[in-house]
Amino acid sequence: MSKSEITFFWFRRDLRIEDNVGLFHALESKYQVIPLFIFDEAILDNLPKNDARVGFIHDSLSKIDTRLKELGSSLLVKKGKTLEVWKQLLQEFDVKEVFYNKDYEPYAIKRDLVISELLEANNTKSFSYKDQVIFEENEITKADGLSYTVYTPYKNKWLEKYKSMAPVQEYDASENFSNFYKNNFTFPTLDQIGFKESAIKVIPHNLKNVANYHETRNFPALDSTTHLSPHLRFGTVSIRKLVNWAAKKNEVFLSELIWREFFMQILFSFPKVVSHNFKSAYDGIQWRNDDEDFKRWCSGTTGYPMVDAGMRELNETGYMHNRVRMVVASFLCKHLLINWQWGEAYFAQKLLDFELSSNVGNWQWAAGTGCDAAPYFRVFNPEIQLQKFDEKGIYIRKWIPEFNLGYGQPMVDHAFARDRAIATYKEGILK
Repeated sequence: MSKSEITFFWFRRDLRIEDNVGLFHALESKYQVIPLFIFDEAILDNLPKNDARVGFIHDSLSKIDTRLKELGSSLLVKKGKTLEVWKQLLQEFDVKEVFYNKDYEPYAIKRDLVISELLEANNTKSFSYKDQVIFEENEITKADGLSYTVYTPYKNKWLEKYKSMAPVQEYDASENFSNFYKNNFTFPTLDQIGFKESAIKVIPHNLKNVANYHETRNFPALDSTTHLSPHLRFGTVSIRKLVNWAAKKNEVFLSELIWREFFMQILFSFPKVVSHNFKSAYDGIQWRNDDEDFKRWCSGTTGYPMVDAGMRELNETGYMHNRVRMVVASFLCKHLLINWQWGEAYFAQKLLDFELSSNVGNWQWAAGTGCDAAPYFRVFNPEIQLQKFDEKGIYIRKWIPEFNLGYGQPMVDHAFARDRAIATYKEGILK
């Protein structure tokens, strides 16, 4: 029996059918298209069995499968080592083409190179597309062609280029939905993938407050942020639709989306930032890296209400308000003199919206070691941050129920910690 001639579309971090560039082009193929997702064991094996992000991916894939079934098709879901899964698919089908959207993280770049070489060796064409950003890789550069390493000039160039083409093109593939492969693949349960439901859930995004975003975004008690970040991370929303909409609604909100692309370009151009300071002059800092201090920070028992409320919110929900993220990160690096990599790794475990480029970029910003960082002598005062952004204590009381009973003493005095941090940085900066 002859094998079916097939085109595959490989979902990764673009979990939607609407306005999906790679899927749009795949459906223009002369072969029927099998939509595919691979649960990659190289990633899964490092996660707890109740990881909420895996649950969110599974739920998002289930919605895609339901939509595909309405079209007479279905989603093929595999689990395993990516290379081995593709070897199996090449044996099972006569794979003529594979389409996917680019991922710019170091692991993904290496993985995709290996898979493209395998496909080429099997006379299968592969096509990759820009989908998760408006501008990628080397599309926004300085006049000399080098990458920007400071946000503001990058943002200005980004806006100039966007406005010259606005609105950016969106991709409606609906007229080719009939080209999905007609089959009813069995959609696996979360248990069959080896995971279980988490009590933590990704909540729906909410854009109703964007018009006032610039006025409300710094006040955690208002809960006026969009909760978009996990949806952008896993591609359940289209960045093109979002940017075209945001450009008309709020400049400050749009600038946050540009920050995301700035950090992605930094990671792509300078992959060393995953494990090293962008500014190597800071490699000489003598971090204290005290285990007990780190445990108190992780558990939200530092004695500083803004820090503790943020960490408890993170541990209970997988979220943390952006203003509070800056406070807790500064506290770890400056007050406790613990290497930013410890905090970055903890956030990577806990955050529903964990995005390698943004996580590394923001942690190095807080530590003062990054490409566009807060100067090392800028040390957030957690008590002043509390007075400015949660004056009535609504946010901290939500996450610290014992607060009114007389909260504990700070684990370190702010003035002492600030002086110690500045002296340690000054001494550690390599000349």
